[in-house]
Amino acid sequence: MTDAVVMKLTHDALLTTAKLSGPILIATLGVGLAVSIFQAITQINEATLSFIPKIVIVGLIIALAGPWMLDVVMNYTISLFESIPDFVRAGE
Repeated sequence: MTDAVVMKLTHDALLTTAKLSGPILIATLGVGLAVSIFQAITQINEATLSFIPKIVIVGLIIALAGPWMLDVVMNYTISLFESIPDFVRAGE
């Protein structure tokens, strides 16, 4: 395998990872910020208060975006398997 092939594989893997984790991370960040603002306004300093909303929002995101996430992983895996002969030829 050449350096370009390895860089392309790494780029595609990182892009797929960002696509999959992005919605969950952004939603969790938003909920965490909202809970932090609520805690600052009400002066409730309970560390465990933010865990339940975050768990709920992650569950909702996975339930709603699960089919899309599965489709992204399947497309990436299929394209990776289909490109194996090209990677082998490029290494010769």
